[in-house]
Amino acid sequence: MAFKIDYQAELNKEQYRAVKEGDGPCLILAGAGSGKTRTIIYRLAYLLEQGVKPENILLVTFTNKAAKQMLQRSADLLGYEPAGLWGGTFHHIASKILRSYASLLGFSPNFTILDEDDALSLLKNCGKQLGFSDNKNWPASRVVKGIFSYAKNSQQDLAELIHEKYQQFSKIVFELEKLFQAYEMKKQESNAFDFDDLLVQWLRLLVTNKQIKERLSSQFHYILVDEYQDTNFLQAKIIQELSSVHHNVFVVGDDAQSIYSFRAADINNILHFKEVFPNAKIFKLETNYRSTPEILDLANAIIKNNADQHPKDLKTSVMSGAKPLAMALASPITEAAFIVNQLQDLYYAGTPWHKMAVLFRATHHSQSLEFELAKRGINYEYRGGLRFFERAHIKDILAFLRLLANPVDEASWYRLLGSQTGIGPATAGKIFTRLRADNPKTLSVALKMVPPESLGNKAGAGWYDLILMLTAAINASTTAEAIKGILQAGYRDFLKAEHLDWEDRLADLEQVGKIASSFASLDDFLATASLEESFATGQKAEFVADRLILSTIHQAKGLEWEAVFVINLADKSFPNQRSLMNGELSEERRLFYVAVTRAEKHLFLTYPVTGRFGDDSANLPSIFLREVSEDLFRNEDDDFSQNFTPRPFGKLPNDGEIHYLPDI
Repeated sequence: MAFKIDYQAELNKEQYRAVKEGDGPCLILAGAGSGKTRTIIYRLAYLLEQGVKPENILLVTFTNKAAKQMLQRSADLLGYEPAGLWGGTFHHIASKILRSYASLLGFSPNFTILDEDDALSLLKNCGKQLGFSDNKNWPASRVVKGIFSYAKNSQQDLAELIHEKYQQFSKIVFELEKLFQAYEMKKQESNAFDFDDLLVQWLRLLVTNKQIKERLSSQFHYILVDEYQDTNFLQAKIIQELSSVHHNVFVVGDDAQSIYSFRAADINNILHFKEVFPNAKIFKLETNYRSTPEILDLANAIIKNNADQHPKDLKTSVMSGAKPLAMALASPITEAAFIVNQLQDLYYAGTPWHKMAVLFRATHHSQSLEFELAKRGINYEYRGGLRFFERAHIKDILAFLRLLANPVDEASWYRLLGSQTGIGPATAGKIFTRLRADNPKTLSVALKMVPPESLGNKAGAGWYDLILMLTAAINASTTAEAIKGILQAGYRDFLKAEHLDWEDRLADLEQVGKIASSFASLDDFLATASLEESFATGQKAEFVADRLILSTIHQAKGLEWEAVFVINLADKSFPNQRSLMNGELSEERRLFYVAVTRAEKHLFLTYPVTGRFGDDSANLPSIFLREVSEDLFRNEDDDFSQNFTPRPFGKLPNDGEIHYLPDI
C-alpha cells in the first residue's frame, strides 16, 4: 500500500529544495552526516509520485550492500517495491545491459564474468605461456592485475601509468604491455569479462553505437547517482552518455570526502561537474545530524585549508559538548596505554564498546594498540584488513625470528620453505628432515646440514636465497637489526614483487622491530606475540557482540561512533611521507576530515613524539593539527583518565618546544 509522503515535514529546507527542484543536471553537495541517502531516496519517491515509470529511472551506487539498503529504504518509504526500477551497482547494471548487446561487441550473450580468483588464474597462465613467470622477480599476478585494473578504470596508457605510479616495474614495461594484450585476447577467446571489463565494454557500447546510446539514454528519463565523488573516469563518462537525451542527472556526493584515488576515483568528476553540464544546478546540504558543534568547528577548519573544492560550512542542531582533545604522548606504547585508559573510562561511564572506534591512516599504526588491548583482555573488531599477527608478511618475519630461537621449529621451516621459488611440499619435507636429523642447537648449525648444491638447480637456488636471509638474521645483534638484515638479503625484493602496497608492509615490519626492542629478550617478545595470536583466535571462536572497533579511515567512511580516537597524527605518518614529498596533501587532508566527522560526541587526536620508523627521532605533530587554531582544542581535561594528566599541545610554540607525557 502506497503512503502519502509529506516532503516538507520530513525533510529540512536544503533537502526539500533538492528533491522538488531536481530536474535537469543537478549536483547535490552533501556534507558529512547531512542525510544524502535520505535525499536521494525521497527524490526517487517524488519522481514516482509525479508519474514517472520505474523503468524510466536509473539508480546507481557503488557497493551491493549500499544498493540493497537504498532499494529497501525506498520500498519502506513508498510502501511498495517499484517493479521495473533499474537499481544497483554500476557493475550490476552494466552486466544487465551487456547481456542484451554483447553480440555488438564481439561476445556472446552467455559471456562469463570472471571472479577475482578466475581472473588471476587466467592472467597467471598468460604469463607462463609468455615465459615471464620463470623470472623469480616477476611481479605476482595480483600485483599485475592491480596495475591493469587501475589503467582501465582511469583510462590511462599502461606504459605512462607504470612510469608515473609504479616505477619499480619501469624496466619491464614492454613485457607488461605484451602480457596485457595476451590477457585481453585470452578473455575474448574465452567469451569472458573480468570485473573491470563490465565498465569498459559498457562505455564502448555507448560510444561506438549511436543507436544503442540513443535507445538507452531515451529510456532513462532520470538518473540518480550516489557517492558521486567516488566515480572514476569510466563511470562519469557512462553517466554523461546515458543522460544525453533527457539531461536529468541527479548526482549526490561530497568532494570533501573523496578519498579513493588509489582505486582510480577522480575528484574532478565532482569539482568540474558544471563544465560537463553547463546548466547544472548546485544544491548544498550543510546541516549535520551527527556531531557536536565543537567537532564540526574543527572539521570546517581542517577542510578550509584545501584550495580546490566546493566550499561548505557544516552546522548542527546537536547539543554542545566538549572540544576535541589533542595529545602528544612519549611513544607508541604510551599512546596505546593512554587511549585504552580513555576507552575504559568511557566504557565505565556508560558508552558501549561498539560505539567507540580507534581510526588510523595505515594498518601498521595500530600495532602497539593491539598489543595493549590484548594485554588487558579487551575484545575488538578489526576493519580494513587483517589483525596485526594475521598478516602474511608479519607471519613470515615471526617465522624467521622463531627459527633464531628454535632451529627445529617445524611450522616455521615449512612456512619459509614454501614461499621459495623451486621448493614444493615434497622438497620442503626432505630439507626439513635432513636439517633436523642431528637436532641442531643453533640455526647456524642447521643451515650447514643441507648444502644448496645437493638439491636440484631450482630448489637449490631457492634454498640458497633462504640461507642468505637467515644468515643475515643470525649475524644481527638485535631483533630490529635482524629484521633489517632479512629485508636487505631478499625479503624486501619479495615484497615488491608480491604486493602493490609493499611500502606499507615494510613499515609494518620496521614497527615489529621497534616493538620487539621494548622486550627484555627475543623469547619474551615471541611469547607475547604468540599470546596475542591466541587472543585473536579466541575472539573468532566466540562471537562478542559488544566490541571496540579498530579501523582504517578508508574503511570507516560512512560510519559513525559516539567516541572516536584518531591515532599517530605525526608528520610523515599522517599525512604519509609520499604525500609530503609529492606536495599532494589535499586527499590526505580530506582523509583526516573524514576521520574527524565520524565522531558524534567525543573526539581524541593523538600522536607519539618518538617511535617513527623504528628509531628514536622526534616526531612533529601532523601539519593538519598545526594549521588549525589551538582554540579549537580542549585546554584542560578533568573528565577523563584517572591515571594520566593530559596536556593538550595545540600548535607548536615558535621555539619548537613539545610538552608530552613521560614513557611508562
